[in-house]
Amino acid sequence: MKGKATSFDIAHYAGVSQSTVSRALRNSPLVNEETRRRVHEIAKKLNYKVDKNASNLRTQQSSTLALLLFEDPTEDESQINPFFLSMLGSITRACAKEGYDLLVSFQSTSSDWHADYEDSHRADGLILLGYGDYIDYQSKLQTLLDNHTKFVCWGATVDNRPDLTVSCDNYGGGVLAAKHLIDMVRTDCAFIGDASDHSPEFFARFKGFRDTLKAKGIEVSDRKMANAISTEDSGYHATRSLIANNVKFNALFAASDLIAIGAIKALQEAGVRVPHDVHVVGFDNIAAAGYVSPSLTTVQQNTTLAGQMLVDNLLTLIRGEAVASTLLPPKLIIRQSSR
Repeated sequence: MKGKATSFDIAHYAGVSQSTVSRALRNSPLVNEETRRRVHEIAKKLNYKVDKNASNLRTQQSSTLALLLFEDPTEDESQINPFFLSMLGSITRACAKEGYDLLVSFQSTSSDWHADYEDSHRADGLILLGYGDYIDYQSKLQTLLDNHTKFVCWGATVDNRPDLTVSCDNYGGGVLAAKHLIDMVRTDCAFIGDASDHSPEFFARFKGFRDTLKAKGIEVSDRKMANAISTEDSGYHATRSLIANNVKFNALFAASDLIAIGAIKALQEAGVRVPHDVHVVGFDNIAAAGYVSPSLTTVQQNTTLAGQMLVDNLLTLIRGEAVASTLLPPKLIIRQSSR
């Protein structure tokens, strides 16, 4: 055999047609397992490489997924929330395992994601990541729905379509935080985060927290709530505002770890000891949570599984198959800030 091996060479050695080889190399269920195995073994022996460009032209697919990140305010220039950095690694690995490239892009200015990616054949589908203001980008999500774009989101449910979303059980995470503080006999609680429709995930965490306390006859006073976006600086200033208004509390639940880290700094500067005077619980379990002082008790979201499920669900949609909604269970990680 001269030159590079082709699919026709594999077909000759395997004793099957070239179209069967193509299907077998795509792991099509139309080819039986024994034939698929034989074709893969021969391809490996011949050092055969699939011509992705030719394959993409035939199938009208790019073999690329686009990951659209919504820019968040951060303490550095990355504009990427640390929580999503860990998920980015998981998504990248999941794409590689499925033979897909990943195109990563910030999407603060684009107005038509469908035209930018799927309609232009730059990507076969979209993964959307970011906290942001949910109300601000609802119209863009509606455009994707109107154009039948293949996409999945992390977080809030889109247009009552749970099949398009992979999410942590945020309400259940709020329940875990409240039950822990009840167990610690710290029920004079403050909440820091955006408890509104602008931040559905934060709002769900607050509802689970509030409802669990309410079931024990404990109210979360409006006076003990402060609005904050997911940054250390926002958590710091929100906590300072509570302290400045002489609001007393012995526990604080923050809607994210970044908010909680900022809150701990504000409490410490005011001479409030954590956990002796105030227990603090965050949400996410970012890497920094285990290294701040005191280390942060938090509700963990499984970013490894989340990234894998986002890719799996999107590829299922691209194949035209039905996707079940995916709600991942939260887990309480107890550390020094609430011991």
